Amino acid sequence: MNPAGVITLVEETGSTNADLAAAIRSGEGWPEGRWLVARRQSAGRGRQGRAWFDGAGNFMGSTVVKPGARQGGDGPPPASLSFVAALAVHDAAAGFLGETADLALKWPNDVLLAGGKLSGILLEMVREDIVVGIGVNLARAPDLPDRKTAALADVAAPPLLEDFAASLAAHFADRLENWRSFGLGPTLQAFLGLSIHAQGSALTVHDTDGSRLSGSFAGLDESDGALRLRLADGRERVIRAGDIS
Repeated sequence: MNPAGVITLVEETGSTNADLAAAIRSGEGWPEGRWLVARRQSAGRGRQGRAWFDGAGNFMGSTVVKPGARQGGDGPPPASLSFVAALAVHDAAAGFLGETADLALKWPNDVLLAGGKLSGILLEMVREDIVVGIGVNLARAPDLPDRKTAALADVAAPPLLEDFAASLAAHFADRLENWRSFGLGPTLQAFLGLSIHAQGSALTVHDTDGSRLSGSFAGLDESDGALRLRLADGRERVIRAGDIS
């Protein structure tokens, strides 16, 4: 199989993540490196159960990673594949917009364009596999009441879906190989190097239960990429889920 991945493109489906999960559960399986991409989704989902915007001309696709495929033992925590996915989206977007584009990363896996959310990433464990779902605003972005959004079309002619899919698959394969070969450390370093997070910068964590916790950025945990938040009294909290501002 082409290491850059094989693209299976369908006109419409409920959810590419759900389709791959169903294939795995049925025993049919889905090979690593192959992507399922849909022109339209009727039931796409984002993190924390949010609905994902189904915009015509945008990228919506999923692939599978088999964590046990690493030679020589276990690899980094499967949840840290969110950093792999975010870096791959950043790489692909930069390839179409140019290296001077106002692209940045935000913990845990947001890709920002001019400060607006460009993409969504959802990981799901299905048996022994990880289904990685990615949505990227190519042609248009949704209007959301609680956050700024962006699309590649805001700053340049949007790429064809097929071209973006091929680029993303190739960059994802490269970032995945690095994650497997060298561990999580270099992936986290690459993420931080492209991120909006400066050591000691103020931030607020919005937990899934609606609570808020403020402090300053103290780095990412080397074991799994969790956010380290330094509180006003000097104590440190490790945050593994939530949104930040």
